[in-house]
Amino acid sequence: MKTYAEIEAAAKRRQRIKTTIIYILLTIWAIVVLFPFYWMILTSIKSYSAYNSEYIPKLYTAAPTAQNYRDAFTQVPLAGYFLNTVIFTVITTAIMLIVTVLAAYAFARLRFWGRELMFTLLLSLMMIPNELVVITNFVTITNAGLRNTFAGLILPSVTSVFYIYLLKENFQQVPEELYKAAKVDGTSDLKYLFRVLIPICRPTIITITILKVIECWNSYVWPRLITDDRSYFLVSNGIQEIRENGFGRENIPAMMAAVVVISVPLIVLFLIFHKKIMAGVSRGGTKG
Repeated sequence: MKTYAEIEAAAKRRQRIKTTIIYILLTIWAIVVLFPFYWMILTSIKSYSAYNSEYIPKLYTAAPTAQNYRDAFTQVPLAGYFLNTVIFTVITTAIMLIVTVLAAYAFARLRFWGRELMFTLLLSLMMIPNELVVITNFVTITNAGLRNTFAGLILPSVTSVFYIYLLKENFQQVPEELYKAAKVDGTSDLKYLFRVLIPICRPTIITITILKVIECWNSYVWPRLITDDRSYFLVSNGIQEIRENGFGRENIPAMMAAVVVISVPLIVLFLIFHKKIMAGVSRGGTKG
């Protein structure tokens, strides 16, 4: 029979093998995930001639250049598009947060006739294909004379049924006894919302905010559809303009340089708030 020491040594060996296999698989997966980012940056620092002379793509470049980045800002007004995107993202996200928080609170805590029916109808909107919503919004914005305006860009994006549902579920996880006690003390609904619910559910609200920022920053179809004035183009329109008008359809390095510049703010945002994003996704509304 094996001694206790031998059994323990065998168990440790199995654990080491298991850990090694897990780390190998995670490393492979990390390489697969990060390789497109590496290829994007590598392509952006290759010269146009060097890129087109590679019959077999190379995983390195012997002569990196920053010319593509200079071209991205000089051949098209990318800085102006960048500013437009910041304005669009900040205003849209701010209005969306106000609408989402107030709507979620109303459905979670307030008692009014038809609440459940209204919430069911609201959730049913998630079943409508986005293409139909885009067509309806386009007709509405056009008839209102809001094409080529920031209002036309922003208004269709200030609500999200999914975010209202997500935040409403978090609000409902906060014990209702807190709400009743606050009402006994004479606390108003808005005061309870801002002093109790929002601090408790802050991780979820931060997660919603960041997801909305990413959604706005990457928005392409609606800005492309509702604006044909370059004064209101976003960075996504800028990439397309580089492809179509700036340098010709074959200048991939210039396009990749623009994509790198546009991607940096989102990457920085994620690195700063990644812990809060994970907390908002993985935990409920109550704090233990």
